[in-house]
Order: sequence, then C-alpha cells, then structure tokens
Amino acid sequence: MRHVLASASPRRKAILETLGLTFEVVVSEVDEPALVARSTERAPDALASTLALAKARDVAAREQGFVLGADTIVVVDGAILNKPADDAEAASMLGRLSGRWHDVITGVALVWESQTECLSVTTRVRFRELSVDRIQRYVATGEGRDKAGSYAVQGIGSGLVTQIEGSWSNVVGLPAAETVDLLERAGALTEWP
Repeated sequence: MRHVLASASPRRKAILETLGLTFEVVVSEVDEPALVARSTERAPDALASTLALAKARDVAAREQGFVLGADTIVVVDGAILNKPADDAEAASMLGRLSGRWHDVITGVALVWESQTECLSVTTRVRFRELSVDRIQRYVATGEGRDKAGSYAVQGIGSGLVTQIEGSWSNVVGLPAAETVDLLERAGALTEWP
C-alpha cells in the first residue's frame, strides 16, 4: 500500500526520510483555525490528536493507502500557542516563553482502509532568558513565522533552548520513535530498518 503524508511540513517529510521511509505528500485542506474554534476538545493533547486525525481523514477521503497526519502545538500556562499571525504575535509568544518551561505536543494520526489510530507525544522545553532586542532579531529572521510557538528548534531557534525533556524530533514536528511504533502496529512497516 501507498504511504501518504497529509502535511505540507518539509520538517515532517525530512524526519520520515531520515528514518528511511518514503511518503508521498498530499496536503490536507483542513481549515485549522476554524477546526480549533469549533472543537470541544480543551485538553491540549486531545486537541493535537483531533487536528492530526482531521488532516489524515481529509486526505484519506481522496487518497488510498496509509495516510499519516500530524499537528504540533505549544502550550505555556495552559494557553495554546499556534502559528503566529504576524511578527508582533510572534514576538509576544517568544516573550511568554522567555526563561520558562513549556510543552510541545504533537498529535499523530494514521488512517488506512476503515481504521484509524491516534497518539500524542509531549516534550518539555525550556527557553533561555530573552531580551526584547534578541526577540526582535530572531523574529526578523522569519524562521518562526510558520511554526507553533514561533520558533524552530532545528534552526537558529536552537540557540533559544537550554533544555529538552523528551523527544527532540517531536519539537521539530513529528515524534520519530512513536511514529515508527504506530506504523509498525498498523502493518504499514513490516521490516524496519
């Protein structure tokens, strides 16, 4: 069967390729902000899984095979930080994360035939203290514009992070070990590596 990634994220595709897995990319047409607004899920891990499943189901309605969806959110003080709408919101998010711990939660969903399986993975991340000037300089790089929490741990943003507890690849956008386990349980991977 085909393996399809229901995500436009080049980071998720790169993680799968690093694992030696080949997935076709078919971008989901799910309106994430509208889905979040309509969702009754308030627990961040359940919300991340709901978003991932919606993306996977959307693509699975058009494509055959094992369809993998994912969604990553950042949570600090119970508030969910999605992708910033603009640079001002990005700077505000980074200011909230400065010198503090936060959670990065990725929901992962696999849809095949008439079956589904979902999981969520949480990684704790601590930021260094950030001056207003440093925040503005980082925002000006544009690196965090399309990322939950407004930073990229795999890029320049790695210099903002002092500690990680849990899966590093989860912070990038896809928990590698847990995704392999999910694919193996579903029969999407029979021999890995």
